[in-house]
Amino acid sequence: MTGSHPLSNKIALVVGGSRGIGAAIARRFASLGSRVAIGHRTRSDAAEMLMSEIAAAGGQCIAIQGDITQTEAAQTIVRNTVAQYGRIDILVNCAGVAPYRPLSAIDAAYVRAVFDANVLGTVLVTQAALPHLTSPGGRIINFASALAFRPIPTSSIYAASKAAIVTLTLAFSKELGSKGITVNAIAPGVIETEMTSAILAERGAQIIAATPLGRIGQPEDIAGIVTFLASPEAGWITGRTILADGGVI
Repeated sequence: MTGSHPLSNKIALVVGGSRGIGAAIARRFASLGSRVAIGHRTRSDAAEMLMSEIAAAGGQCIAIQGDITQTEAAQTIVRNTVAQYGRIDILVNCAGVAPYRPLSAIDAAYVRAVFDANVLGTVLVTQAALPHLTSPGGRIINFASALAFRPIPTSSIYAASKAAIVTLTLAFSKELGSKGITVNAIAPGVIETEMTSAILAERGAQIIAATPLGRIGQPEDIAGIVTFLASPEAGWITGRTILADGGVI
């Protein structure tokens, strides 16, 4: 752990932080000396493993379980973070679901489930965190998707939910700019995680062939962008969505 990094001793709440991209983000913050809280919905085993891993490396991490589509749970995740650390400097809204369905199979329950997890959850956690977010200097980092800009067949509802995140990010940045809080988003392409294993098994070679950098993105590729956006160097960036997909057209 380094005491000299600008993110040393910052408090980072990573919602959706127990697995995949979220876990890589939590690890990266901890390695830079930030104190980390991870919000997770179901996988307590993964959260416990990540906490142990971060502690073994000399970092600080707590985990809080809760379904962020419920107002009370979103508030509990924030409340427990503040009870442990006293404030929140950085909020990363990384939780979400990505089920694909063709148009003929879309029903109301499916649409609500996707939008509740990907849009409502981001709104509820951000609302809950705002009174505790450092001002000026706070950072909110949301997760969109490259599919918001170039949806593929069967991704329509997921892609639309992530397009909503792009718009919310811009709108919230206009509301929070006067508080000195920046709001940005990252729109990853396909990243190699448990969530994308089926897609990669089916079309991994095709995705690599379409990617100028010639490989599949890794969670660590995204974690570095998050810590940049959380750092003082990104203080003049707000309302923006960074497309991180290896250059796919």
